Amino acid sequence: MKTDELPIILRIVGGKTEEFAYFLNAYGQQVFTLIARMVGSEEDAQELTQDTFLKAYQHLDSFNGGSSFSTWIYRIAYNTALSALRKKPSEVLAFDDKMWASLSDTEIDDSLDSEEEATIERLHHAIGQLSPEEQAIITLFYEEDKSISELAVILKQSENNIKVKLHRLRKKLYVIMKEEERR
Repeated sequence: MKTDELPIILRIVGGKTEEFAYFLNAYGQQVFTLIARMVGSEEDAQELTQDTFLKAYQHLDSFNGGSSFSTWIYRIAYNTALSALRKKPSEVLAFDDKMWASLSDTEIDDSLDSEEEATIERLHHAIGQLSPEEQAIITLFYEEDKSISELAVILKQSENNIKVKLHRLRKKLYVIMKEEERR
């Protein structure tokens, strides 16, 4: 947590509710981006972002400082988006684990780390084909620079589980991009 955030939280809980605007300004865009990635709709993301901050405000007195405020708000955002998504049917791509075993990490890294515009475009398209939970993991780790330990807290999973998921997601993105090249 930023060292200056705990006093703000204490003042808000103490009645200076107008200071909650600090958190809206500091984290609003990042929370919106995460939710938009998960739900795929800016309109829905705007509403869910408001819901996230409302929940955070209502439960601010339960924030214990055990993690950073950003980790806490991302956890609320993730759960809010996931709850909304569970109400909607969705199509998820399935992959065979045996196929992944034959892929070399070097080949995947070389492909995904390319800065060619066409590759970046295919990568963004491939990310859009992931499940909302997978998109959230990619967004938090690669765009929001959350650590493995922060992801473990946000997603309520072990650090090893997060590492495995990130490794599999890189492979999955590679496979999706290769399929796009063949078309």
